[in-house]
Amino acid sequence: MSISQVPFITLNRFEPGFKENFLSGVASLFEKTQFVGGPIVGELEAELAKVSGAKYAIGCANGTDAIQIALRAVGVDKNDKVLVPDMTFWATFEAVVNVGANPITVDVNRQTCHWDISTFKAAVAEFKPKAAIMVHLYGWACPDTLEIRKFAKEANVLLIEDGAQCFGTKINGESILGSALIATTSFYPAKVLGASGDAGAIFTNDELLNQTSRILINHGRTDHYSHGMIGWNSRIGAYESLFLKLSLEHIASRLESRRAAVKFYAEALQGLPFKPLLAANQVWENGYCAVGMIDPALRPGLIDSLKKASIGHGTIYPGAMSLQSGAKGHLAGSIDFGNAHYVSQAVLNLPSFAYITNEELDYVSQCVRKHF
Repeated sequence: MSISQVPFITLNRFEPGFKENFLSGVASLFEKTQFVGGPIVGELEAELAKVSGAKYAIGCANGTDAIQIALRAVGVDKNDKVLVPDMTFWATFEAVVNVGANPITVDVNRQTCHWDISTFKAAVAEFKPKAAIMVHLYGWACPDTLEIRKFAKEANVLLIEDGAQCFGTKINGESILGSALIATTSFYPAKVLGASGDAGAIFTNDELLNQTSRILINHGRTDHYSHGMIGWNSRIGAYESLFLKLSLEHIASRLESRRAAVKFYAEALQGLPFKPLLAANQVWENGYCAVGMIDPALRPGLIDSLKKASIGHGTIYPGAMSLQSGAKGHLAGSIDFGNAHYVSQAVLNLPSFAYITNEELDYVSQCVRKHF
């Protein structure tokens, strides 16, 4: 089969019978008028807990709500200081603002694209925050996760882990989502475990955090018409729960396909100015992103070559949080070594999605090699 184009991501590659099973399930939910809540939500949450290794999984409306709910669940309140990485998706930053707290951006390590323990310690000493959000980008995990968790606990800093991109990721053999104090994920359709619309989840092993999160996602209800907290309307829908539950049956093969794609690029593109990156040795990544770095001055030319070959690409993410125009008036402090800005200008993501073929991977790799 001749390949002439490769999208950055496609959402239409499902296992045989997946569509039919989903539509059959939708028909059943429709007949039972189970549109919000119902048994399917509990079934999904049980499966999420089992697969992630967490004691509790709480479904919610989207990944941004999940972060906001986690912040509130641990006790972050108005004007509290919260550390966030300067390299992340905007939702991490805005979630802090949306709960009334004050975000402080902390630079990442240029080599790992994540926080390192020394900078985290310096930020805690300087700003004395109530909480911090550690973000696990690219389907990787922060290499210093275990050290940061330990230090945060010792320093009485409440640590939330934004795992929007790391479902299935492990560090030292432990599930990121299953071993955190409280972690969140997004089921946006493009994720490794994606819904057919917006959805998210919170993971914890703490009974109180579980109970508080469940109250917060449902208008702060302590009983049907009793409200003990100011919460959100952030319930996960029945159709999304069904879609995700069926997807979990295939998550192992989807992750295997993505990991194979990342490995393919790493082997095929050695010795070039564009350098594919892999997760740190102790991290078992999920293949969410195929990440590479290139001299920022050379990136536009390579992007142009990809476009001419009808190959999709990404720049995840193209700007540091502290430099976003929306951060003005909200940023309560910053540690900035210029690393997040550099990464944003040097990163380039190649196509990576479940069941991408070797022919497609080879077409992309040949284009990159020919460019140089």
